[in-house]
Amino acid sequence: MRIRPRQELLEIWRALAEYSIRDADGNGDKGWNWEGREGRNSISDAEQLLCLMLPATQVDPFGLDQPDDTPSDILQVLRPLGDAVAIPRTLIRIITEYFERYTAPDETPIFSGGSYFTSAGDDAPTAEQRELDIVDSYAMSVRLALAVLGFLRVLRSVVRGATIRREMDDLERMASLRLSAAMVGLLRSFTVSTFATDSTEGRALIRTANQANVPERKVVSELRRALRETTAAIAEMTIGSGQATDELENPNRLFECGWSWGIVNGAPTIDTTETVGKQTEGIALSAPWLYFTVVAMDAIEDLFSERTRILNILNEEQQRLSRALQLRWDLTRSYWATLATFGGGRRWPLEDIPWRTTDDVESDYLSLLVTSLVVHDLVQRRGSDAELSRVGFVLTELGNRGRISRRPLEDDEPAMRMHAPGVPFDLVGSEDRGGPVLRWSATDFAPLLLQRTTRIAGLINDTDRRANLLDLADRTWDHLAERRFDTGPSRSLWDQPGDVFPTIATRYDLPSWYYTVRVVLGVVGATRVLFSNPLRSPTLTEFALELLTEAEHLFDQELLSRPLGDNEKMRGTFTGIGASLTRAREIVQDRPATAIALASKVLRDIDALAVARADVEGTD
Repeated sequence: MRIRPRQELLEIWRALAEYSIRDADGNGDKGWNWEGREGRNSISDAEQLLCLMLPATQVDPFGLDQPDDTPSDILQVLRPLGDAVAIPRTLIRIITEYFERYTAPDETPIFSGGSYFTSAGDDAPTAEQRELDIVDSYAMSVRLALAVLGFLRVLRSVVRGATIRREMDDLERMASLRLSAAMVGLLRSFTVSTFATDSTEGRALIRTANQANVPERKVVSELRRALRETTAAIAEMTIGSGQATDELENPNRLFECGWSWGIVNGAPTIDTTETVGKQTEGIALSAPWLYFTVVAMDAIEDLFSERTRILNILNEEQQRLSRALQLRWDLTRSYWATLATFGGGRRWPLEDIPWRTTDDVESDYLSLLVTSLVVHDLVQRRGSDAELSRVGFVLTELGNRGRISRRPLEDDEPAMRMHAPGVPFDLVGSEDRGGPVLRWSATDFAPLLLQRTTRIAGLINDTDRRANLLDLADRTWDHLAERRFDTGPSRSLWDQPGDVFPTIATRYDLPSWYYTVRVVLGVVGATRVLFSNPLRSPTLTEFALELLTEAEHLFDQELLSRPLGDNEKMRGTFTGIGASLTRAREIVQDRPATAIALASKVLRDIDALAVARADVEGTD
């Protein structure tokens, strides 16, 4: 890989620290600068913090919770935050400031979209509309709260001061409260939407699934049969929205499941022993949006990650909420993976680019979102190389169509709009608060492509196919690197799309935390590929075993035929050869190429001994 994750993360942290720790008032007191391109809101501020906290809690060499073990290069780039001891204290203060700002006086966490909301019409959003909760905020809050709680859990083992321990206790309480409230919000934002097979939605879904051009009635029957386990799982849901109805059993109806943009209209409140504040009435249309479904799925996956389990981050009630979310996570990935790969024919619906939704909207970005859901499924059930490769080919095609791995054309408006101003999603139901229909714009095509490409590359076992995917990841990173700010206070942060697409005339001065954190997620994903074991080639393993067999046999012959006596140099040579053979035998299954290199050196050393002995015997 041309991506150098450690160097890139260090550069992002350096840029983040220099931008964020500034003397905004000119009075000599440096504080945390929350300013971003879209202004402050509960999502943007969380994204800014996650640019720091995600690597610190998901990439071992970047941990900040053991001050004595913090590497010198990390201390250098984070120097504006203080030294090794001061950095955790600074983080506690900054994160506490975030939680205090986005908690109402009655201790209800605030999950509003604020300045991220735009309007689908001519009128600007009202103040009341900007206060609406949105799934993006729930998801980012889950990720931030888990990162903070894990950070505090480890830091507590080395901190002794009474003052900082009290600050940690307060922060832990606020983070836990926000985590519980975000989980409740996600439970109330999940939905199952049913519709007749002959409705507009039904015909659109059948058209997507019917890649073999068979009779529609057969498609409906086979699709319902393929989804019978998902349908049964919906019946097991007992809390939150999206619970099963009799309509699911009707053979003339189909359904979709996933997350709406906010709490769905009519969503029941959640009975919980956790303090989560006021549970507001839902107004979002009870239908899934692919974008918000992917955002929710990515966050929920962190709830049952290995780190969350090992650190025992969730209390008993949070574990109950987590299990309810995991059930929804499982059935959602199963539903979309089944639909995307339906039919077993020569072409999957996923491969019929661009993806078309049931409301007849189509976009390459939607194909990338569905690919994300299929990736979740392949990870969960350890998909075959053939399946992973097909998804890899889709990602490659999307990279071409999105002008990531190919240069843009002179008149390439559809591809350009995906990057700026982004793919718009109208938040139906938001108009019920007395204003226009709100709009949400997604601009993360390139970072999302990097995230999914590196994840598939880490799963695939075929060396050639992995190499092709890593090449796509490198091309995507080259594209992203060109979109960094190269001057000004935002230098080395994102996003300046006009540097890659000349037809985009808009220039920006402030960083987009929405975009930057998604690039960070992509780089963190690349570290997982590099930390994984190298691919094992059966051919190389067999060859290595043959070399080892010959090397060990010849070495045994040398030990048998050559008297060592008091020759200290010879004993050292034989000890080294023996150690190399032992090491080669230990790693031959996981690292056959390295074992070959060790065995080859042993064979050369043994041959040199044999030649030397022959010369001596010839002289005698």
